[in-house]
Amino acid sequence: MGTAIGEIVPREKITLESLNAKTLGFDSYNVIYQFLSSIRGPDGTPLMDSHGNITSHLTGLFYRTISLVEKGVKPVFVFDGKPSELKKGTLAKRHEIRTEAFRKHEQALKEGNIEEAKKFGGRALRLDEKMVADAKALVSLMGFPVVQAPGEGEAQIASMVSAKKIDGCVSQDYDALLFGVPVLYRNIGVSGKRKVPGKNIYADVEPEKIVLEKVLAENKISREKLIWVGLLIGTDFNEKFPKIGVKTALKLAQEHGSFDEIISAAGFEPGFDWKEIFRLFNGPKVSEDYSISFSAPQREKILDFLCGKHDFSNERVESSLERLEAKMNEKGKQSTLGEWS
Repeated sequence: MGTAIGEIVPREKITLESLNAKTLGFDSYNVIYQFLSSIRGPDGTPLMDSHGNITSHLTGLFYRTISLVEKGVKPVFVFDGKPSELKKGTLAKRHEIRTEAFRKHEQALKEGNIEEAKKFGGRALRLDEKMVADAKALVSLMGFPVVQAPGEGEAQIASMVSAKKIDGCVSQDYDALLFGVPVLYRNIGVSGKRKVPGKNIYADVEPEKIVLEKVLAENKISREKLIWVGLLIGTDFNEKFPKIGVKTALKLAQEHGSFDEIISAAGFEPGFDWKEIFRLFNGPKVSEDYSISFSAPQREKILDFLCGKHDFSNERVESSLERLEAKMNEKGKQSTLGEWS
């Protein structure tokens, strides 16, 4: 969910081909939720194996990641650690929303209302420890690095990009910018059209690149003030200030030299520790104990994992593995990945 600053964020439409040879940190939870939401049956039911295990996220991680690798992307999967205590309220609300969506999805299925079932099915997202473990296992078997963040995945990716270990962050959430991600790529794991929330219309989804330096320059603010904007309109760690939208929040940040001044100008005393949340964005806990190394996909183990345990099509998995192996074995060509190590 992140923070709703999209209206003030300049962006550049790009092609997936422009990502050739870039090592990108994938905000894994964010990406997995995209797959859980988008890869579903016509009635909104997620893909499952014969044992009732959800496999939508594995489908996306396997097939869509291979498609990105064929474009030249070198993916590094970064997973969230333990959530901050400050996030408990947000997580509780999300759980409540998803539980209610699951109930409405089941009810719509019983009534034979496929349109309603599809709508609520996409909102009834559940990600448990086994699903996360399966996701880590799969991408590791595919030969891609897995990095475990101590806290927020975007914060970890921000530190990795800043240290020039990787080239950018793949996430839908704008709060990656508040954490200091220098380059954010959106709409990378999705394609085609996406339904506009609350409306029966679809909008084109195109990959886009957002450069933090440009966001700050065009809005005439510092990154600290960008965090203030987030605090005013709400983040995963705090409620928004009443009656303040993103443009008003930006104006307040531009006109004042401290957040205490903004509080006075807004005439609202927040019921949260804004200083602690500011520190979470501006100086988050990250790890330097990680390795970014790629290896050849473990064909037999992948076949056993996907086909033997989760009922994937053997023929389709074999075909996709051939594409993955072919790409990772390319060497010495100008427009390819080069060495995978």
